[in-house]
Amino acid sequence: TLHLRAIPGLNPGCITSGCDWESHRADHAYPADELMPLTCRGRVRGQEPSRGDVDDALGKFSLTLIDTLDTLVLLNKTTEFEEAVRRVLRDVRLDNDIVVSVFETNIRVLGGLLGGHSMAVMLKDTGYHMQWYQDELLHMAKDVGLRLLPAFNTSSGLPYPRVSPQTIHKATAVGICPDHTHSCLHTHTATVFRSLVHARRALDFLWEKRQRNSNLVGTTINIHSGEWVRRDSGVGAGIDSYYEYLLKAYILLGDDLFLQRFNIHYASIMKYISQPPLLLDVHIHKPLLPARTWMDSLLAFFPGLQVLKGDIRPAIETHEMLYQVTKKHNFLPEAFTTDFRVHWAQHPLRPEFAESTYFLYKATKDPYYLEVGRTVLDNLNRFARVPCGFAAMKDVRTGSHEDRMDSFFLAEMFKYLFLLFAEEEDLTFNVEDYIFTTEAHLLPLSLSTAPHAPSPANTTSEEELDDSNFDWTCPNTRLLFPDPAFPRNLRDPIRSAVDKSCPRPAIHREPGMGRPPLRAQDFMANNPDHLELLRRMGVSLIHLKDGRVQLVQHATQAVSAVAAEDGMRFMQEMMELSSQQQKEQLPPRAVQIVSHPFFGRVVLTSGPAQFGTDLSKSITGVRGFVTVAEPYSGCAELSNAAFVQGRIALLQRGQCMFAEKARHIMKAGAIGGIVIDDNEGSSSDTAPLFQMAGDGRNTDDVTLPLLFLFYKEGNILLEALKEYREVEVLLSDKEEEEDCSTDQTSPVPAATLDQSHVRTVEQDESAPHNEEVTPEEDVGPAIKRNPEPEEEPEVDKDSSRKSVEAMMADWREDLEAFQQMEDEL
Repeated sequence: TLHLRAIPGLNPGCITSGCDWESHRADHAYPADELMPLTCRGRVRGQEPSRGDVDDALGKFSLTLIDTLDTLVLLNKTTEFEEAVRRVLRDVRLDNDIVVSVFETNIRVLGGLLGGHSMAVMLKDTGYHMQWYQDELLHMAKDVGLRLLPAFNTSSGLPYPRVSPQTIHKATAVGICPDHTHSCLHTHTATVFRSLVHARRALDFLWEKRQRNSNLVGTTINIHSGEWVRRDSGVGAGIDSYYEYLLKAYILLGDDLFLQRFNIHYASIMKYISQPPLLLDVHIHKPLLPARTWMDSLLAFFPGLQVLKGDIRPAIETHEMLYQVTKKHNFLPEAFTTDFRVHWAQHPLRPEFAESTYFLYKATKDPYYLEVGRTVLDNLNRFARVPCGFAAMKDVRTGSHEDRMDSFFLAEMFKYLFLLFAEEEDLTFNVEDYIFTTEAHLLPLSLSTAPHAPSPANTTSEEELDDSNFDWTCPNTRLLFPDPAFPRNLRDPIRSAVDKSCPRPAIHREPGMGRPPLRAQDFMANNPDHLELLRRMGVSLIHLKDGRVQLVQHATQAVSAVAAEDGMRFMQEMMELSSQQQKEQLPPRAVQIVSHPFFGRVVLTSGPAQFGTDLSKSITGVRGFVTVAEPYSGCAELSNAAFVQGRIALLQRGQCMFAEKARHIMKAGAIGGIVIDDNEGSSSDTAPLFQMAGDGRNTDDVTLPLLFLFYKEGNILLEALKEYREVEVLLSDKEEEEDCSTDQTSPVPAATLDQSHVRTVEQDESAPHNEEVTPEEDVGPAIKRNPEPEEEPEVDKDSSRKSVEAMMADWREDLEAFQQMEDEL
């Protein structure tokens, strides 16, 4: 086990952030907002070249000093903390004539003052330090809040993104109350209540503007009209803190409404955005479609939030993916693609990954996360450390620096790293008594037991807030996952999916060669050589949740201009191939349960195969009893071949090509096969027709029929088999009459199927900053074109289970009635 004192650069005597505090406090930067670590001077807004929106966090109020107040106490630097508080009270002015970011000022300045106040009260109560303190930081925090309130003066209640802190009404000016008089107490209560009303109004408005089918919110909204400007939704930049606020507001304030809303959002995130281990943005009105092919680094906070929620498994998976990307590039790039390559190469020393590492270690006590933390610390010391502090990375690929060290680096990064390695004796107070804000400031959990102003009227219906399926207590992970190897078993497959080194592109073809290196008709989604050629041409491949594969081209990501042209030609060929194949669309097939007590009344819509026996040319179809293949995937020779012989085999989708499954069951003597989708919740009611294609080779050797059932329909067949053991079905191109119990037909040879996906093609030659992904063509061998509806219907994962139970109940009633009639006769 790693101990705090055993790690170079991280020890109680001179922790890295503490040393940097000393250099910041000295002649280099104070009282500037930030330290510029390469030039060893302070960054003062207006005196340095503008950096655009990044500078909106700087308000000439000693930002880093305020942001790191509670960090000093955590590091047991109580003398320095007391001096820092005196400096804030003496030197910091909040009425500067400058426009600042409402969000950044709220989380860094207001949050920093509240965190400092919490620590000052705690130290004063211990009787050793801060005995002179009279809630001065709390009054300053209230002053900051009042200066931010004019930003909320909009028709929707959502704040303007920027405000001048000089704007404040004289009637609301705040001073220090000499004693707890009735007038002072009344003013304080009224001010807090007014701030709460503004905050609740903004949250309620966002909730009402969520997309009702997907229960997701967009990234950018018009604060006047309430219309979504950007309809993509994720858990990264622009939206991350909203989800964090909901859960932590419930923990801190004890209002159940916050938890109910978070649970509804979280269920939609896990349903649409989470594609373990990836977290991909989607369109709020078409949540099955990814909105981009890359992820930003701010989503690294989400595993930590999942730990707080109690959902450990996806937290481990996503965190491991982020760790492998970090090891590949030394730092987490500001954005990276779905194949873990750099999209935006900057790294401003963001702390979100260290935050999730700390929370995962607290939840699992797995020493693996200590090694992860050590990797982060070693990379900081090796690549980012400079004489005056730590410099942000301008490009993680080249290791070049930027003259920048944001206040959140000292306020968050080493706070989480210190806590990760600290033993109990290294801490001067119990951290478990506090909750971390977005900026890692410490607020006491005792606030949840304090009296609060009544919640404003809520217009959300009880039906919308039905939380009967949500847990109100965190699960005990040691009971759920008693196997100590459980986290490792989750991490191993993800580790192998990410390359250990960053490969450099090499040009394999000279310019001027007219034919692209890959033709659309030759493309196979499971061929690694084809995938590499696509990458070189700037074409990304995304696996959609409904089983399809989406192809998207970004010309700027191609290795050369020639490769980008090849990619455009490939995409054009793919669209032409799609148009041609729509004309060859095969009709859906039917799986009809004909045995007792169903007698043909249950007909399941199924997808056809593009090889094997053509059921449309068979008068009688293929009829037989069903048996589950072992292995269920059908990707190896069947171990229960004797039971499959002369029957129709049930298989699960995945792990190998459809044609391979067909050959294995045919070798075992099966007369047909049914492949059941492994995507939970899929249904023929909501998904386009799925057709299975060959494996690129000659499939004439496959002589049995193979049909495809979505998860819902497949589950109906499995439940019937579980209930009645012997279930007979008819595979045909259409449903037969219900009286199927007497006409016994001989089986017909069946055909093999190969795994195929609907392939959605899209071209985008624009820069990657404003990407919008919209499907244009569905291509692939004989794939049905189904335009997406404007509103994507919500698929209930429990609907299949409910419908099966209802159907089984009906069947049991029919059976009982039939038996009663037999008894009477």
